[in-house]
Amino acid sequence: MFGGLQKSFTRFLRSWRTEAGPSQKKRTHNLFEAAAVYVSACAEDDQDQMDEAVTWVSPEALSFGVNELACRAVIALARERDESPRTVARELLGLPVA
Repeated sequence: MFGGLQKSFTRFLRSWRTEAGPSQKKRTHNLFEAAAVYVSACAEDDQDQMDEAVTWVSPEALSFGVNELACRAVIALARERDESPRTVARELLGLPVA
């Protein structure tokens, strides 16, 4: 069952990738790579790099990648701090503890 789910998810992810045409020598980027470049460019206030990363994948794929990166970052910080992901997320956003 999980093998089929993994294959479906892999196909889904591949369908979101942008492919370069035969005449183009551009390297293709996956949605996670685009998200990592976009988020790091935002953190460094690098508008040119953000603009480039946006062209690598569809807006929906980039949104999915940024969401996945955020989830992983919050989980990693929560483990490092020995706190709940909710507490860490609220603290990062400057929200009061619930």
